[in-house]
Amino acid sequence: MELNVKQSSGKDTGRKITLNAEIFGVEPNDHAIYLDVKQILANQRQGTHKSKQRNEVHGTTKKFKRQKGTGGARSGSRKSPLYVGGGRAFGPEPRDYSFKLNKKVKRLARISALSHKAKANSITVIENLDMNAVKTKDYVNVLKGLELNDKKTLFVLSESNKNVYLSSRNLGHSKVINASDLNTYDILNAQNLVLVEGSLTVIEKTLAK
Repeated sequence: MELNVKQSSGKDTGRKITLNAEIFGVEPNDHAIYLDVKQILANQRQGTHKSKQRNEVHGTTKKFKRQKGTGGARSGSRKSPLYVGGGRAFGPEPRDYSFKLNKKVKRLARISALSHKAKANSITVIENLDMNAVKTKDYVNVLKGLELNDKKTLFVLSESNKNVYLSSRNLGHSKVINASDLNTYDILNAQNLVLVEGSLTVIEKTLAK
């Protein structure tokens, strides 16, 4: 698959680049994508939820009414889950939601996600993205030049660029990430993928067999 290489202003450079078919042209495996996204979201969960059981709430354990003869159900401690202020039965406990996923499955998921974007013509390749100062207005102008200002975008850089990152972080519809940190969830969460030309080398090095 060939794509035109554009400048950050949106102008065509007159050059074309061929995307690696082993990464951008495979038959997507949706189940691998599902597993990888599930793991990414599960790993982000804090798992600090907690409710008090009947042995943890404050209150008396004295039997407050007799066992028989009241016409109602028998009852003991006020800390029973049946009463207001009592402990919660089978409540949540702190736990770790993360789980293991094989490297080959994660690789297949990322390749599948990139292939989905390539088939949908949702990938733009730009020559470079360099900003001399932290200025959100300049970053927005880049989006306008690429005609992506009204879409959810993911910019993939070849290496870390503090100015670009800080200029984009106020925008909820655009995210900047390094090619080495590219993951399935971020790829699919964006409508359009904007790849800096140098990032393709990093992606191929990471994902090619």
